[in-house]
Amino acid sequence: MDEELLRYRDLDAELVAAVKDIKMLSTLSWPKRVQDQFLSDWRAGRRQLPQIEYKKFGFAERRKQLKAIAQQCDAAHPIGNYLQRTAHSWQVATLLLEHLGSKQMTQYSVQLYGRPGDRIAGSAVNNLEAAQHFIAAADDILGNDALGEVEYCLSAEILKHEMEHRLAEVFTQHKVSVVVDPDLVAKAAAGPTRIRLRQSTCFSEYDLSQLLEHEAFVHSLTSLNGRNQRNLGSLGLNSPRITATQEGLAVFSELVTGSIDIMRMKRISLRILAIDMALHGANFIEVFHFFLEQGQSETESFTSAMRVFRGVPTSGGAAFTKDTVYLHGLLSVHTFFRWALRSGRLDLAQHLFAGKMTLQDVVELEPHVASGFIDPPMYLPPWMRRSNGLAGYLSFSLFVNRIRLDQVEREHVLMGV
Repeated sequence: MDEELLRYRDLDAELVAAVKDIKMLSTLSWPKRVQDQFLSDWRAGRRQLPQIEYKKFGFAERRKQLKAIAQQCDAAHPIGNYLQRTAHSWQVATLLLEHLGSKQMTQYSVQLYGRPGDRIAGSAVNNLEAAQHFIAAADDILGNDALGEVEYCLSAEILKHEMEHRLAEVFTQHKVSVVVDPDLVAKAAAGPTRIRLRQSTCFSEYDLSQLLEHEAFVHSLTSLNGRNQRNLGSLGLNSPRITATQEGLAVFSELVTGSIDIMRMKRISLRILAIDMALHGANFIEVFHFFLEQGQSETESFTSAMRVFRGVPTSGGAAFTKDTVYLHGLLSVHTFFRWALRSGRLDLAQHLFAGKMTLQDVVELEPHVASGFIDPPMYLPPWMRRSNGLAGYLSFSLFVNRIRLDQVEREHVLMGV
């Protein structure tokens, strides 16, 4: 290993040490008692905005450390550029955490995750328009009365048993446990070695497959692969700059395995509309009511509204914008996989699982995977190991994009179909 790579390895270790105790999503999470109190008041006819107290942070010294690391990196070098961009995203994250509970937090959220009106790369469509498309498609097929319904109920305990069996088949050298958490507000949450499920919740077969493909075989899997890296330990961290690719990859995995349903696409899309509402002044109760009107249960409507108002005042005019990344992340990852197939570079798609990275990282860091400085992924999702099946899906997708639906409709009309 040359001296420059050794230096970057040391700088990466410094970066990991500087940020390893910075927890974004868990810090923003609301305690379950807030949900219980709000829903109790709501059912009694009392309309009261949730009030959240957030921990106070001071990260000035940490930002100095991160700035010093970035200044020692050469942006013209792939590893140096990767470290610079990673250090910068953590600097923004510390500013976000220092402004928890204030409207100013939104500006840092937008820097990290964007906003609903942002254009999707490679198209003239923005996130809001994409969200409206999927909502309209769901309503055309099923209407909005089935959004929160499941045909039957799998308990969290049953889901835990089913997931543990499937996890053991993939994670052969690590133990990834599943726990039922009575205090969890979200339906599920994943870490590198533990997946939590909300207690007293009905799960469906779709939930089972979605949690496996999304949470376990992307989020946990890339964390474990990143932690296994010998030289770039930061690939095991949830750097804010990788969120769009990570969530896009997770939803893409649902798509290629048939685990996603149209209602899931609608739920993702509704969150983007809700963020836009909050940014334009809607308060928590108005956003909560919006989800109720869309067919979600009271509990799910609270959870969905909570995602929008994490870290900001519930009175409106501010939002945590992370959920804007799901659709443009999915479309970007889908495009990347199609490009990889057309270019004969599905190996690059495999590299995407070597740790937490962006699509740009995968391309720029490829020579260092080839050289062995970056380790290949220890684990791959089952669908990624079946490369022939993936290639079949992608090749069909590439061809179908050449068919213009408006032309098909005109021809059908002419033929009297």
